[in-house]
Amino acid sequence: MNAVTFRGERDFKQKGDGSLVTLKALYMNLRIKYKLIALITAVMLLVCLLMLIVQQYAFEKYDEELYRQSAQSLGLTAAGIESELQKMERLSYRLATDGTLQSYLNKIKQAGTEYDRFVIADYIQTRMLEIGGMEKYVLSIQMTDYYGKEYAAGTKLVTSSPERIRMLKKETEPNKGGNTWILPDEEDRTLSSARLIRSYQELELAPLGVMTVRIDMEGLFHDYLNKAGGLENMELYIMKDGHSIFPALETDEESKLNEFIAGKQGYTTAGIDGNRYFVAYVPSSNTNWTYMTLIPYDTIFERVAAVKRAVLLLLAALFVMAVILSVRFSKGITGPIERLNLKMKRVQLGHFDAWEDEDDKQIPMDEAGQLHRNFRMMVQRIDDLITENYVKQLAIKESEFKALQAQINPHFLYNTLETINWTAKMNRQRSISQMVESLGFLLRSSITIKEPLIQLKDELDIVSHYVTIQRIRFEERLDFQLDVPDEYQTTMIPKLSLQPLVENAVNYGVEHMLEPCRIRIRAWHEAGRLLIVVEDTGPGMDAGILAGLKSGDVRPKGSGVGMRNIDDRIKLLFGDVYGLQVDSERGAGTTITMALPYERRDEHV
Repeated sequence: MNAVTFRGERDFKQKGDGSLVTLKALYMNLRIKYKLIALITAVMLLVCLLMLIVQQYAFEKYDEELYRQSAQSLGLTAAGIESELQKMERLSYRLATDGTLQSYLNKIKQAGTEYDRFVIADYIQTRMLEIGGMEKYVLSIQMTDYYGKEYAAGTKLVTSSPERIRMLKKETEPNKGGNTWILPDEEDRTLSSARLIRSYQELELAPLGVMTVRIDMEGLFHDYLNKAGGLENMELYIMKDGHSIFPALETDEESKLNEFIAGKQGYTTAGIDGNRYFVAYVPSSNTNWTYMTLIPYDTIFERVAAVKRAVLLLLAALFVMAVILSVRFSKGITGPIERLNLKMKRVQLGHFDAWEDEDDKQIPMDEAGQLHRNFRMMVQRIDDLITENYVKQLAIKESEFKALQAQINPHFLYNTLETINWTAKMNRQRSISQMVESLGFLLRSSITIKEPLIQLKDELDIVSHYVTIQRIRFEERLDFQLDVPDEYQTTMIPKLSLQPLVENAVNYGVEHMLEPCRIRIRAWHEAGRLLIVVEDTGPGMDAGILAGLKSGDVRPKGSGVGMRNIDDRIKLLFGDVYGLQVDSERGAGTTITMALPYERRDEHV
């Protein structure tokens, strides 16, 4: 028997192990996309299960805390109401012992005539209003004199019947001036603080009347329930000796409420008239009253049940969303890998071009995207290596040619120009010698001067050598005049800012005229600015060409340095208030004004 049992257990264990191996093999052979979907789904199921367990535990603790907080809320409400009722007691005492009111009541008692009561009535009502008529929870103050005449002040006055006046006197007499709580009845549905008014003059303590303060219990209950965080459907009761002090109830209703009071503060749940209620009660610390609240059970837990339903719906929605996102997520990971696999197969067949598709434009920057980019770079590198042998010799020849070109450096040019100059002098070719010297100076200036700002005299030297070359070219057709005072010679200006302006005057003025053309450079200063003017008597320019030169759309002749370039450099160095201003009109020549900051510099600095 034992051997059979052992063999059966072993067979069951082998079957179990075989099932696990089969499931493991099935999982391992799944595509990565389905593995991710299964993994995310399992994780979400576990998370949802844990959240449900935590939710159930949290709501149970919440229910217990809700019971406790409701009982504490009732305690706070009862304490607040007790405090207000004590204020009403003190108010009735202050009214009953007020010297002014007692003097009026003594006069009425001694005189006893209708006329006296009529005269004094207005003073009594005014005094009652001054003392307590504006208290928040006072409906009215009712006072009767020694003869049973009633005086009232407040917001909601009532007229007491003779029977009620006799009842008030009867109820307050045993307390001998102490506070007496008058419970609601059919005639007056409010709770009142009443006391016998006794004369304290010469300590005779003779009765003078009855003082009654009617209390707004509904307003008092409503305010303190709100302060304590009470619910909308909460009902508050004050019980005394098995009877409801407020509000007034039928006998059978009072008996049902008394069944739940166990003496000390507590709470319970009970069924009343087919409805389930949460009952909390607390005894008064000053009287033998008991405060009780009834809250419909559904009112308390309706929100809790709604939250539970919302949590369940939220978990279900999260689970469905997780499955959908897992499908999209897995597709986003495996999709690029599958496309990369197809590309590798095409490259394996020898196709190195036209292997990109439209989906490659949306490849992200993650690892899969890096695989695609690295594969593309690898294929391009292989293609480059294949064609490298065909262009290698061409590249070598091009590098050799550039090396030969580099041998012609500026020093070689200077030496060559110097040789031409001496040859011209030996052959007495003065014009050629001047041109070569000027050209050498211009070349040396453009290469050796590295500073963005140079002195005005250095810029004028560049202009003079340029004009020397152009004079030999145009002879008497070029009339150049220089009118720059010596005091401006050390002023700093941007390098190569005047020579291009003179070059423009030559290209657009002298070249287009057969008669002599005068080019003049003038300079003066005003308002802290140095103004340098280059003007010519050439044919001028049309508005279209002038606008093109200013905007840079028209490329200037000669060196290629346009007025837009010069103007931008000046504004960049000195500010937008400086720069070039061009005035030209067809047949009236061209005037270019350069505005620079005027700062004289010592030549020896």
